[in-house]
Amino acid sequence: MSLAVEAVDVVKIFGEIRAVDGLSFNVKNGEPFGLIGPNGAGKTTALRIAATLLLPTSGVMKIFGLNVVQEATEVRKIITYLPEEAGAYRNLSGLEYLEFMAKFNTRSKDEAQQMVNEAAEITGLGERLKDKTKTYSKGMKRRLLVARALMNKPKLAILDEPTSGLDVLHAYHVREIIKRYVKEHNVTVLLSSHNMLEVEHVCDRVALINKGKVVAEGKPSELKEKFGSANLEEVFAKVIGLA
Repeated sequence: MSLAVEAVDVVKIFGEIRAVDGLSFNVKNGEPFGLIGPNGAGKTTALRIAATLLLPTSGVMKIFGLNVVQEATEVRKIITYLPEEAGAYRNLSGLEYLEFMAKFNTRSKDEAQQMVNEAAEITGLGERLKDKTKTYSKGMKRRLLVARALMNKPKLAILDEPTSGLDVLHAYHVREIIKRYVKEHNVTVLLSSHNMLEVEHVCDRVALINKGKVVAEGKPSELKEKFGSANLEEVFAKVIGLA
């Protein structure tokens, strides 16, 4: 079985800025994997390359053995991508939005309806799905969008800061959605976050990124033991020499 994600010496340069600088990591099939680090570390750029939205300057990124540059069309068939600032159509209800998006993923009405039903359950929004999304809080919108990203059971779900800006309860609900879906449907998840404490509760393995490079990689428990730290924030501080 191919690795779900394989990145080898990936570089992305914007003008004089090396947003990603020799990034290498791999994600196993069926695991939730986190790219974590401070804002500006290169996480979003790496995810956009994986999602075929950006071309790497050099290096190789593969999704289930498919090259994201040479086989981008095939890659797009097996992934979903949720940007940090994604939005839903304001004048559609949550249910109408899910129905609209389901049509892009299936040609069968029955299959589309099944997909919408599952997504509706994932959101946990109940009767509020009948309301227009412009009336939703940020947390409600995020739950809707995460459900949209998972409802077609992609081989790989790429989630950029899935709980960014959410309150404690909404963030908890989104984390539980991700953990449950990985376990029940063998969906591989590649997510980014600057919230290192949160990622410990979601991801089997993580790669800590600083200035476009992986500075440490492994299971959260192993990294904490290796660096004698109570949490990943302490690990990161020690790795980059701040502690």
